[in-house]
Formats: sequence, structure tokens, C-alpha cells
Amino acid sequence: MSVSHSVFPSQQKNWDSLYSYIKQKRLPQALLITGTSGLGKHTLANRFAYSLLCANPQDNGECCGVCNSCLLIKADTHPDLNQIKPDDDKKSISINQIRQLVTDTYLKPQFDTHRVAIINPADVMTGQAANAFLKCLEEPTERTIFILITDKPNKLPATIISRCQKLSITFPEKPMLYDWLKAQGIDDNQETLVNLLKGSIVKPQQLTNHDLLKQRTDCFNDWLTIAKQTNHPAIISEKWQKLPEIELINWLISWVVDLIKCTYQINREQLCNQDLIKPLQELSQQLDLKHLYKWYDLLIISRQRLGTQINFQIMIEEILVQWQQINGRI
Repeated sequence: MSVSHSVFPSQQKNWDSLYSYIKQKRLPQALLITGTSGLGKHTLANRFAYSLLCANPQDNGECCGVCNSCLLIKADTHPDLNQIKPDDDKKSISINQIRQLVTDTYLKPQFDTHRVAIINPADVMTGQAANAFLKCLEEPTERTIFILITDKPNKLPATIISRCQKLSITFPEKPMLYDWLKAQGIDDNQETLVNLLKGSIVKPQQLTNHDLLKQRTDCFNDWLTIAKQTNHPAIISEKWQKLPEIELINWLISWVVDLIKCTYQINREQLCNQDLIKPLQELSQQLDLKHLYKWYDLLIISRQRLGTQINFQIMIEEILVQWQQINGRI
């Protein structure tokens, strides 16, 4: 299966909202784009920024792609477009990065359109960086627009949120997703993929991975062998250590969440992994809720530790050891 670069469902509606700012010449000084991970927030922010910087935007608001500004954007050298994100070896946006941004805003844009600064994810600004950015918002400069992107708006200071125009991107309804998958030429496993998309277990861009569902199924079967005490955590952790880290942890989290739902006999339509319902239901009948909640907490903590200096294989082995212990209490 393959996925084209077509607009993700519901994004057109969001684009129409942004384009209305341009048409009405009522551009916000700061725009806050929120929504679940994987819905294309950064893509939408770039689309808006490119339109604002383009010398000859099209009738639908899209950038022309051929003017000098667009060519500079393609070359990643446009002087009036600033992408602020954590440095490669950091998890936060520092005060020095924001200070440099503030210094840049004191100068007029080099082109006759606008200056755009995209901060993603905005919620990882340090406290000092957030305070410095707030001062920037309180003293707006000529033709400068800030676009903040976050999955966690509650982590942003209320003083910053209050000064932003807000755009919340919501997940499209299932029928729209089915139509979108069909338009991408994806006809197999649609129900499973839609549930994984809605559960934020996979992102639209990951659908280009032909082996995605097979990897997930193989891991699930490995996970069951640990539960049945027929395999050893060290063997499976060594096997899993080459897999994408965040995807693996998200799979595990989704399985334990569904186990908890099965324990409460929640309607099967509310489960994320509907293609795995039978083994999940059978397993849920044997496990203690208290232990499942404890293991869920361990997975959440482990996900937060990704990207640190921790040894991923050792972390996975610890997770699987506890999973084996939970099932050993049956």
C-alpha cells in the first residue's frame, strides 16, 4: 500500500479557516494550532506560512511554488521563515533560541510580504524561554506572525494561550477516513488501520510502511508468548530492540488499554485493536486489574524516557519481565 501527499481528511476545512484570515486581511499576530499527534498540524502550519511568504499566491491561497520566495523556501534558505524546534541533542527549546528569534523580529522582513516563525512543539519551551516569548507577543513587530504547534496546550502558560488565535484540529469521522484510505489505493485491512489511526497508534505518513501491520502482529504474538511463559523477556527484548521505539511502546500501551476495557466488558467497538479482540478477551479473564494498571503506568513512564540516554533493550526487558510476572500470578 502507498500513500500520496493528498490532504488528510478534515484538513481542508482547517485550511479554509486559515485562508479566510488572508482573504479578509485579518492576520493574527500569533496562531496556536492544537490537536492529537499525527493530524498534520505542522504540514498545515507550513502551508499557511508558504502562502503568507509567496509573492504570487494562487486563487485558492496556495503558494505558487515558482516565485523567488517559494524557491528560497524549497531550498530552506528563506530569510523570513524561521522554524524553531529543539536542537538535535535537546528535548526543550532554550531561552537562547527564543532570544535569537526576538532579535530577528526587531528587524524588518527582508521581503515585502511577512515574517513567519513556527515553534514546534511550543510546549517544550523552557520556563525562561516562554517568558521571553511572552514579552515578544506583548510587543508585536511589523508584519511578523508566530505559529505555535502543540499536542499538549495545557502545558503552555495561559498568558501565551490568551494572546493567540486558536485552531483545533480534530480527527475525521470514520466514513471520511475509509474514503481517504480508498483514495490512497489502500483497500486491505481498512478497519484495522482506521482504528489504529483514530487511536493515534499509527500516523498517516506511516501507512507507507508495507510491513507495519505484520510487525505489529509479530510483536503481539511475541507478547503472548511471554504471557504464556513460553519465551524469555531477554530473547524478545533483543528481537525488539531494532524496532521503532515509539511505535513499539504505543502498541504495548494500546494492548494493555484494550485489556483493561475487556476486563470491564466495554463494547468491542470501543477497542482500538479490534483485529486482536479474541486473544485480548481471553487474556483479560486471567489478569488482575490492579497489576494491569501498574504495568500501564510503567509503559507511560517508559515512553517519557525515550530519547534519553537509557538503553532501550534493557528498558524493554524490564517491561517484559514485569509483564511475565503479572501473568505468572494466574
